[in-house]
Amino acid sequence: MINLPPAHRVIYLDVETVSQVHLFEHLSPEWQNLWSQKAKRIDPQQTPDELYRQAGIYAEFGKIICISAGLIDEKKCELQIKSFFGSCEKTLLNTFSLWAEEHLNNQSVLAAHNGKEFDFPWLARRLAIQNIPIPKPLRLFGKKPWDVMHIDTLELWKCGDYKHYTSLELLAAAFGIPSPKTELSGSKIHQAYWEAKNLEGIASYCASDVETVARLIGVLSYSPPIRTIKNRFVNLDSMN
Repeated sequence: MINLPPAHRVIYLDVETVSQVHLFEHLSPEWQNLWSQKAKRIDPQQTPDELYRQAGIYAEFGKIICISAGLIDEKKCELQIKSFFGSCEKTLLNTFSLWAEEHLNNQSVLAAHNGKEFDFPWLARRLAIQNIPIPKPLRLFGKKPWDVMHIDTLELWKCGDYKHYTSLELLAAAFGIPSPKTELSGSKIHQAYWEAKNLEGIASYCASDVETVARLIGVLSYSPPIRTIKNRFVNLDSMN
């Protein structure tokens, strides 16, 4: 279905995000006002307080708490995933930036599910807000569409249909790819982070998305199947 670039050039990514603070009432008066304006456009029937659980999907109001990145070792048919997670976004992004300097270049191809709509712009925006240089594969200003080196499995599956949305879990099931999903889902990340304090579980969930995307792209490109998964988790909170 697709012609995949050489495996060593493809970087599989997934990010997990939450709101900047736990509750609407914890925001400063300025940010309460800004979120209230945003909330009116999202759903005028609900209060800003009620809608605040959704703040984590907007880069201006949220923060990244986990980034999982995967690389394939062609000789071993092994997917090597490294997941960075922690409560301090600046530390997380600085650490990821150091990893990106080593592994990302002009030839790197980023891959994710709904990455063009969410993961890639979110990562670029938060790097900019934290005053951290944006890796070259995420610098899209002035690029022509055919020069953007991104693979988005949601876009691939749309097959030109702009109205079609399919979850990664459903798409994996359609192709007979076992889902390594836990009981977590995107809608439960806010609760898992702010209430259950389950950062390790969120990191595992994030890594599972990277694995599923890599397996899916392998099927779509008729590549040799991944034989083994090597996970490494970097808990940045434990290093403070």
